[in-house]
Amino acid sequence: MTPADLSLTVLHAVRSAVDDGALVVPSEDVPRKVKVERPRPGGHGDYASGVALSLARAAGRGPLDVAEVLRERLRLSPGIAAVDISGPGFLNFTLRDDVQRKLVRHILASGLRYGWRAPTGEREQPCYRADVRAAVTADALRRILVSQGALVRTGCEDAADPDWALLRVRIEAQDSRGHLPTDIAPLPAPYTARELLRRLGADAARWGLLSAAAHDQPRLGDELLHQHEGNPLFRVRYAHSRARALLRNAEQMGFDSAAERHVEDGQALAGLLGDHPLVLASAARLRAPDRVARHLEAIADALLDFQHTVLPLGDEKPSAAHRSRLALAEAAGTVLAGGLSLLGISAPDQM
Repeated sequence: MTPADLSLTVLHAVRSAVDDGALVVPSEDVPRKVKVERPRPGGHGDYASGVALSLARAAGRGPLDVAEVLRERLRLSPGIAAVDISGPGFLNFTLRDDVQRKLVRHILASGLRYGWRAPTGEREQPCYRADVRAAVTADALRRILVSQGALVRTGCEDAADPDWALLRVRIEAQDSRGHLPTDIAPLPAPYTARELLRRLGADAARWGLLSAAAHDQPRLGDELLHQHEGNPLFRVRYAHSRARALLRNAEQMGFDSAAERHVEDGQALAGLLGDHPLVLASAARLRAPDRVARHLEAIADALLDFQHTVLPLGDEKPSAAHRSRLALAEAAGTVLAGGLSLLGISAPDQM
């Protein structure tokens, strides 16, 4: 069960409780979506939701009562091992052990499109001002919005600079000033596209422009070119290359990946992979590609910590545990490659 699946399961429980009268809530107050996230301090389990708190006023009942109604409907759901209530009425979900195996299989089957949604038919037309950082941000946002099922056409408020194409920006509508509100306006970069390409190359320039929040200055120094753990871009791309190297090494040792069992020491990594669809959705909703960059950093760090457990040591024979760890590492590499592609950045197999 992915976070998106869990969100839909909780939403179904809410609607079911309303439909059969267990909760009396006006139709306009029934949520269209339910947010699930990692538990806050004091909570527990794999994921949590505050939907009971948001429904309580409309239902005319206390949040704990609403949470109990929903808990009874959710505790026997496939993929959920336990539902607990914490604090003023948060629902805390513990997923079954087989969830990790299903997640890994789902990622490997989906490939670079893991976290993508089916086309929704919704149209989006972000408009950006005429500077290179806004152009690169709009280009990455276009890719992320497409991954979430939207039909997207970006617009520039003035004439676009042809040099933006050097940084892999797809130039679409121009001179949109007065027709669309400019909703992508990060702090500008102090360089032109051609200067950035000469200084950093397209990959490092895009990472520098996209990894900082819109209200922060982008970091565009030579440190983006250093092959060192202090460089986040290097860590992310290196982690992807390590995942590919593990697969090559395993092949030489005569075994391949297979999600056969729960990997206890990879639980943190699996949790981050499970969060990926939620990160893409929030990046699209908030027009914030930097969220994807930060999430890829977290996955890379978790994978680099986990990688040492994947292959057999010495005379040890490959086991189901090794195959499962390898599958988890392969899934992490897949998510890293897919996330980098949404930022318009390459993911080399070897570094």
